[in-house]
Amino acid sequence: MKLFQRLFGKFLEETVESKEKGIASNPLPENKIAELDELDPLHLDPTTRPLSSPGITPSAAALAGVEATRQLSLDTYIGRKTERISFGQISDVGLVRSNNQDAAISFVATSHSVDERPNFGFFIVADGMGGHIEGEKASAVTTRVVASLIMNEVYLPMLARSNGLDRPPLNEILVNAVQKANKEVLAQVPEGGTTVTAVVIVGDLAHVAHVGDSRAYLITGEGVEQITRDHSLVQRLIELGQLTPEEAATHTQKNVLYRALGQAEIVEVDTLTRRLQANSRLLVCSDGLWGLVTEPDLLDICMKNADPQQACEKLVALANAEGGIDNITVILLNIN
Repeated sequence: MKLFQRLFGKFLEETVESKEKGIASNPLPENKIAELDELDPLHLDPTTRPLSSPGITPSAAALAGVEATRQLSLDTYIGRKTERISFGQISDVGLVRSNNQDAAISFVATSHSVDERPNFGFFIVADGMGGHIEGEKASAVTTRVVASLIMNEVYLPMLARSNGLDRPPLNEILVNAVQKANKEVLAQVPEGGTTVTAVVIVGDLAHVAHVGDSRAYLITGEGVEQITRDHSLVQRLIELGQLTPEEAATHTQKNVLYRALGQAEIVEVDTLTRRLQANSRLLVCSDGLWGLVTEPDLLDICMKNADPQQACEKLVALANAEGGIDNITVILLNIN
């Protein structure tokens, strides 16, 4: 902890929020990022860690993927067929902002035929940053690019019944999609940036790619589980024991991100895969929701409303009732 304070005390004092949503105003020196990564209490196994750190040039092996591309068919990441996926989606400007810098896209395909294709869907939330117009553009570019690549490299091959023997794992496809979106944001919106949380459902498996502080939650009758990790300075301070969650909620730099799209040539992408049990909910949202609505309220509204669109509307209404200080975007999946 003392080492972290020596390395970053001055940096945290000098960091300022970038216009409407914060990003680190100055890139961290490479040696400091590397040392901070070593202090990371959530240091993951190399097969599940992101590919690079901001400001660090990754090796060729890292750029190609932590693991070599495996010879896998699509069946490898298809679990049992869920009977039905229903979803709701809503994006609201809130009560304070003059425009909506969030973007979201959802797609669901269900099939009943002799082919026995699994249910499929993708759900993407991006929260733009960098100013009035730049944030809007960055989030829109990101959702469009990620959705297009998922459609072309995952769903269309499934329809064509491709054996996929030369295709990479689905999580690797998601990483490539986010990396491509990052390049497009840098090229098209040089003053902007964005978060992204993308979920691909194949059968009863959820594959997630994530950068920033939008979130994905898995909700069951037993409770609410945040399955993504915020890439914010306050979250890193919590992990290092420098802040409590209660202190982070009111911290002056709570919106400052150390990782986002549009900030460096290479961006780390967290990935994970979770099995979805029957009667569970998967919630993807921007910080305009989770920053104002408590987990008990998330659980109550999501589990008590059979219609996911109605649940989304109630969640947004509650966030606005609590102040509506940011744009609010919600996608809710009901797994039946």
